[in-house]
Amino acid sequence: MAISDSDISSALSAYLKRYPDEATLLAEPVQLLSRGGDFASRRNFPMHVTVGALLVRGEEILLIEHRAYGITLQPGGHLEPTDATLIDAAARELAEETGVDPGQVFPASQTPIYVEYGRVPARPEKDEPDHYHLDIGYSFVTAHADVGRIQESEVTGAAWYSLDAAERLVGHRIARAVSAPARID
Repeated sequence: MAISDSDISSALSAYLKRYPDEATLLAEPVQLLSRGGDFASRRNFPMHVTVGALLVRGEEILLIEHRAYGITLQPGGHLEPTDATLIDAAARELAEETGVDPGQVFPASQTPIYVEYGRVPARPEKDEPDHYHLDIGYSFVTAHADVGRIQESEVTGAAWYSLDAAERLVGHRIARAVSAPARID
């Protein structure tokens, strides 16, 4: 079953319960979601949902070099019609972009550790006008996973970064990923 607007709203509500100080920053996407409109579809404008994954291994975080944006980011991307949950979509994107073995990766929490609402410039080559992404990110942990075959159409590289270096590149979400309850089965 595809991800519904209700699933997205539930994840956003759980996030805002944990981080109530961000309610003002996320007021616009909350309002859009309340109207409904298949926000899981990447063809939904002015906003659609994307997911991100921060994989913690000891004192390191796995980040990618994003081909389209030309910057270092956490793995992530658009939802697919076959995704059943947001966290599963984040795990899928993590495995696709970095080649990590999904059997070595475990969710640190079922609640998102970051939600960001940001403008994306028009991409005429993809027939996309200016729009917004509501990026919902999850934290994962691993003891042994390593970079495998990267998804070269989306990323130019993937590497482990120290927590300090990753925080300088990606921001506060790194500290949240590390502080999420770690559980490796």
